Amino acid sequence: MPLTGIEKRERDRELETSTSCLLPTFCWGCARNPREIGTIIRSLGCCPNEGELHDLIAEVEEEEPTGYIRFEKFLPVMTNILVEKRYRPIPEEILLQAFEVLDPTKRGFLSKEELIKYMTEEGEPFSQEEMEEMLSAAIGPESNFIHYRDYITMMVIDEN
Repeated sequence: MPLTGIEKRERDRELETSTSCLLPTFCWGCARNPREIGTIIRSLGCCPNEGELHDLIAEVEEEEPTGYIRFEKFLPVMTNILVEKRYRPIPEEILLQAFEVLDPTKRGFLSKEELIKYMTEEGEPFSQEEMEEMLSAAIGPESNFIHYRDYITMMVIDEN
C-alpha cells in the first residue's frame, strides 16, 4: 500500500534524523575508509552479514578505487537501505535459540574457549578483529564466560 503524504513526510523526517548522525563521521565532499563502513551501517541499526557488507562497499566505491568512500555516493545508498528496512537485526528469540544449540547442557553460559571455537570454525567464521570485538562486549574482565542471555539483551536493538 502506498504511503500517504503525511506518512512520507514522517518517514523522511525519521531518515533525516537517522542519517544526520553521519555528519560528524562524514562531511560533504569528505571520504571514509571502506573498513569503517560496517561500523557506520551498524550504528544505524542495520546488520548486514560480511557478504552483504562487501557488496554494499563495492556499490559505493569509486569506479577507480581510491581506498575511500565519498559521502555523496554513500548517502543515497544508505537512505534506500533505511527506507527499505534492509539488513534487519535477528530477533532476540532466534539469537537465544542459536546460543542454546551451542549449550546442549543448558548451563546458560559458554566459556571463552567454546565461543572462540564456534565463532571461528563453524558457519561464516568471524575474523580475528570481529572475535576480539565480540569478546570485549560479551565477556566481563573478571570472567572467562559469556552469559548469553545477558549478552543478547545488551545486543538487541529496539525497533519501536
